[in-house]
Amino acid sequence: MSGHETSGGVDADGAVRADRPGPPGAVASPTAPVTGGRPGPGGVGAAVEVCDVVVVGGGIVGLSTAYAITRAAPGTRVVVLEKESGPARHQTGRNSGVIHSGVYYRPGSLKARFAVTGAAETVAFCAEHGIRHEVTGKLIVATDRAELPRLHALVQRGRENGIPVRELVPAQIAEYEPAVRGIAAIHVGTTGICDYAAVTRRLAALASDAGAVVRYGCEVVSIARRADGVTVSASGAEVRAKVLVNCAGLHCDRVARLAGDRPGMRIVPFRGEYYELAPERRGLVRGLVYPVPDPAFPFLGVHLTRGVDGGVHVGPNAVPALAREGYDWRTVRARDLAETAAFPGTWRIARRHWRYEVDEIRRSLSREVFARAVRRLLPEVRAEDLIPAPAGVRAQAVLRDGTLADDFLLAESGACVHVLNAPSPAATASLPIGREVARRALERLKA
Repeated sequence: MSGHETSGGVDADGAVRADRPGPPGAVASPTAPVTGGRPGPGGVGAAVEVCDVVVVGGGIVGLSTAYAITRAAPGTRVVVLEKESGPARHQTGRNSGVIHSGVYYRPGSLKARFAVTGAAETVAFCAEHGIRHEVTGKLIVATDRAELPRLHALVQRGRENGIPVRELVPAQIAEYEPAVRGIAAIHVGTTGICDYAAVTRRLAALASDAGAVVRYGCEVVSIARRADGVTVSASGAEVRAKVLVNCAGLHCDRVARLAGDRPGMRIVPFRGEYYELAPERRGLVRGLVYPVPDPAFPFLGVHLTRGVDGGVHVGPNAVPALAREGYDWRTVRARDLAETAAFPGTWRIARRHWRYEVDEIRRSLSREVFARAVRRLLPEVRAEDLIPAPAGVRAQAVLRDGTLADDFLLAESGACVHVLNAPSPAATASLPIGREVARRALERLKA
């Protein structure tokens, strides 16, 4: 695989908070199709499991893909391998829970197309399956005159993407959010909130009910190409499949290399740190409030999100993580650091954006500095109002030239379909993304 495709993009999600925990090899499905019983690299005595499609990664995109395959081609044998003890343990569950409208994304891009479609589908899916959600709308607020051209550009972009956008003056901002201050804003009516971990668990159950096998505690350790497909060896399992789908999120580039491909990118992990407003201060925020983003970065800035549980998340920032699953400064993995440091794109992006990252690190190390950033939108907030909340790590693809991939990336090679960049809004877009990945996998299956 010599390059990328930016058509047919998808989400590479590993997973987050889970349910249905189980021991290594635990199965959430009907009886798995197993042939033979010879030991394999997956472990002593591991049976060889034969299927049509093996999906690596049990986050929202991996399980959406499995679900889409079972719907599009009933009877297709699907096995999902997830290294954690349950679904949605990383990117999927460690985010703000926002259903994104698609207002930010370049018209015609995969992010724009799939977010707009996915937002409506996510709301419908949640309603059908009794999952907590709400269409709240959101404000994007300019606090400085220098931000006004970018705010007006978002109005135009939103309208080109078919999204209802209303421009607001300060008095109208106060009608939505009395405690928020700004010189202008836009209201985006189709934004909402939901519980993405619950969505993922439901996708896993639906895929399993349709015959897919979902195995937890199965970390992929090797992939061998064969004339008729691949053999995937994992802790506690060995799977022989005609097609491999890589939805490994934070580890998607590694899985691509295990499959013998050269993806031409590297996942550089950025940790997003969150606070919650103290319970007695939650009344300061009614819904969702965002700053005007800097288009030079794929991050939306520190924002305010009232979640489905009534709590108000504040964040995230974006600081370099010292491990792919580095949810705090204490978590350091030498292998992860060495891989990041050895990639030329890392140094190019560092030279290009070092001032931005210095500011982000300062916010990470000082709650007062973080609160100062929040006060641009919410003047009444104080450092003592912010309670630390669980962080997330964004699987951001960086190209060799130091460019941050700004769209979903999907690449194909032989019997493999790789999802190589699917950060936000991939959770919102997971249903259309899953269908697109499923389509490509089924095409490979027929080839």
